[in-house]
Amino acid sequence: MRSTDPEGERRRRRAQFLRDLAEARELRDRVQPRRVKVARLRHAMRMRTFRW
Repeated sequence: MRSTDPEGERRRRRAQFLRDLAEARELRDRVQPRRVKVARLRHAMRMRTFRW
């Protein structure tokens, strides 16, 4: 099977991107866990209090 399949290529690139994104987020969480936790809590509160 050739790798010229655009759909498969796109899917593979997207998977790679998502993997990199998760890895970057993990690294950031490890570097500054307290700030991330605070930001997440604040975001959760905002989502809870803000009604559409």
